[in-house]
Amino acid sequence: MKKRLITVLIAAVFAIMIPFAFAGCKKDDKTIRINEVTHSVFYAPLYLADALGYFEEEGFKIDITNGGGADKTMAAVLANEADVGFCGPEAVVYTYLGGSDDCPKVFGQLTKRDGSFLVGRVKEDNFDWKTLEGKDVIGGRPGGVPLMTFQYVLKQLNVKANLVTNIDFNLMTAAFEGGTADYCTMFEPVASEYQKAGKGFIVGSVGQQAGEIPYTCFMAKSSYINKNPEKIEGLLRGITKAIKYLKQTDSATVAKLLVKYFDGTSEESLKTSVESYAKIDAWVDNMAMKESAFNNLQDIIESAGELKQRVSFDSVILTETAQKVYGEIYK
Repeated sequence: MKKRLITVLIAAVFAIMIPFAFAGCKKDDKTIRINEVTHSVFYAPLYLADALGYFEEEGFKIDITNGGGADKTMAAVLANEADVGFCGPEAVVYTYLGGSDDCPKVFGQLTKRDGSFLVGRVKEDNFDWKTLEGKDVIGGRPGGVPLMTFQYVLKQLNVKANLVTNIDFNLMTAAFEGGTADYCTMFEPVASEYQKAGKGFIVGSVGQQAGEIPYTCFMAKSSYINKNPEKIEGLLRGITKAIKYLKQTDSATVAKLLVKYFDGTSEESLKTSVESYAKIDAWVDNMAMKESAFNNLQDIIESAGELKQRVSFDSVILTETAQKVYGEIYK
């Protein structure tokens, strides 16, 4: 655990932050700096809230950077390079167990399933997960929810695959394209774009196979949450409204709103990606995490051998504000 925390702190110094032009980079009182674990249609409600002006209505703008992994996202929060981290809640669990003086807490959950799709080198119309027996699969980095969820799926199915875990999260697709492994897990719209280019084929959904877990959440240092309750509530309100909009709006319309956030990706690919995530019921309605879901996540982390001590729900999860916002919007 100490080794993991040292890695996080080193990442805080050396991580390269890639900005998306959602807002100016300058820090001010009317900006929330968000570091996201990766850039994906999986997080469509966040971008829709910006596109639809919901954050502007709350009196602030957002400035998003791409961490390229939960460890780097948490590093950005710990180093005050980001106000809010957006990644798997396991990052908060690890930090809490490390004894942080100002431990971040999760204040809102967005996705309730793994958002990755399994991509193979050949088309498999009737894919069976047992096909992965003995095959090489690029599945993520040790300690991260993507890899642990994939390991959980294989364990439940009693399948033994050779997992490639030494490739940086942002370089997984490039490694697969370069000839590494038989399969690779990818998020949308990368998976659909990859298939469209004839480089591989989507054969299955990890999230659909794994079931519900609190996969991607918003977190911030306790000090930031205490000093900025209006921003936290406004962020949750904007995203909750966007989730409701997304679930009530056709995918073509949603794709048109998303296209400016995905430079070089066609509306058709974005439409397909939105439909893929809608099909597996990826997004929550209520951003207040359930204790049962948090316990399921800890089961998965324990199963992967990455959790030596369980953490109580109330120690790292806040639900009051998200529950309040949900009640207002869905009254």
